[in-house]
Amino acid sequence: MKKTTIYVLVLIAFASSVALGQQRDSIAASVPTASDAWTLKQCIDYALANSLTVQRSTYGVESAEVDYHQSRANLLPNLNGSISTGYNWGRSVNPVTNQFTTQEINFISPGAQASWVLFNGMRIQNTIKQNDRALQASKFDLEKAKNDLMLNVASLFVNVQFNKERLQNARYQLSSSQQQYERTKKQVAAGALPKANELNLDAQVATNEVNLVTAENALALSLLQLKQALQLPAATPLDIVMPEIGIEDLVLDQQRQEIYLVAKETLPEIKSATLKTESANYGVKAQKGSFYPRLSLNGSVNSNYSSASDRQRFVADGGDPTITYPQIGVVGGPGGAPVYTTDPVSAPSGYFVDGYGRRDQLQDNIFRQVSLSLTIPIFNNLSTRSSYQRQVINRQLAEVSAKEIDNTLRQNVETSYNDAVAAWKTYNSSLRQVSAREEAFRMTKQRFDIGATPYVEYQVAENDLFQARTDLARAKYDFILKKKVLDFYQGKPVEY
Repeated sequence: MKKTTIYVLVLIAFASSVALGQQRDSIAASVPTASDAWTLKQCIDYALANSLTVQRSTYGVESAEVDYHQSRANLLPNLNGSISTGYNWGRSVNPVTNQFTTQEINFISPGAQASWVLFNGMRIQNTIKQNDRALQASKFDLEKAKNDLMLNVASLFVNVQFNKERLQNARYQLSSSQQQYERTKKQVAAGALPKANELNLDAQVATNEVNLVTAENALALSLLQLKQALQLPAATPLDIVMPEIGIEDLVLDQQRQEIYLVAKETLPEIKSATLKTESANYGVKAQKGSFYPRLSLNGSVNSNYSSASDRQRFVADGGDPTITYPQIGVVGGPGGAPVYTTDPVSAPSGYFVDGYGRRDQLQDNIFRQVSLSLTIPIFNNLSTRSSYQRQVINRQLAEVSAKEIDNTLRQNVETSYNDAVAAWKTYNSSLRQVSAREEAFRMTKQRFDIGATPYVEYQVAENDLFQARTDLARAKYDFILKKKVLDFYQGKPVEY
């Protein structure tokens, strides 16, 4: 028995350690390491899972769900219980017999009340529809928050990739100038070139080193911005990878009007604005129901207990009532003949029993009631009318907001399309510029190596080539981002 117990404990400990190890592995897998190179899709997925903005929008959906379910629950009757207990002393009313008494009384009064709204101008039904539209709109707002986050991450991701190429270009320029400096230094030592050439190239190397530091800082800053969007600490190692993208494959094959029409049918902010307008319209209808009468079905059950009645109780035996004529006086003074009333008094047939406890009193004193109540609004300081007017204004504001969102979308699509066209033209121009600068620098370098070209001309050619390559990288990734924005408006995934 003991061996079996020990064996089971060992298995439990082993399973726990394995589970803990798997949990740690899953946590570690979710955080990038120095060897990781994340794609755009991985960055977006991680950002969506950790974004505080997305979490806030998620809570907004949950809050709207609570409002919707509560409005549906308002169709059901409500039921409440109550109980009161206390002491009376002095002259008071026995709550059981409704007779005055001067003794100290302990009383208990339990009860239950129910109410069911049968009609209130369709206010509950319209409120349900209003909250249903608000719930659906909140879900589209959540989708919009995710879309905004994806576009932001995509922009930061592309910016990191641009700065990586800019850094690579800066390193190439520094390496080229250092090689040229070493070659010129040997030629100056051999007397083939003047000392000024060596000094100028040394200054150029220093300038290129500054350019390299600037490019490194730009890359570090862009990585920091990407980490912040991913909710990662600044000290977390992170690198990205972007597959080779053929710019010739990124073709603008649709016109701006076509893109706008597709975006209008697919983007969540448009659907959200439409639903919010519908929700505001149902809000007007719901508030209009306050002008109508309200019909309710009510019911209650109550009982009483009084310590003044717990000494004895009368128990009816079902027999014929006893008829008596109470004495009202005497004739002839004390000891004279009694005088009785001519009005008979009927007393139920039965007997008294000592002791009338709480359970018996509460059971015998049960009182039930069912009623219909009709509330007719006549005048309530114009509060109902003011609430209705506010709902009308809210509906008008929702309609204006929907038009603004539609106009903003159209303007964004038109602007993005123009930017994409301009970026494409800029990229093609940058390609020709780099090709020309590379050939010009090659020819200038050949002449400079044999001393046929002054250093200033060589430096200008090298700087022009570096700037042209930087402009080409900027134009390339600017067009990639602008084209990706247009794809987003068409409902295509934002990923590489």
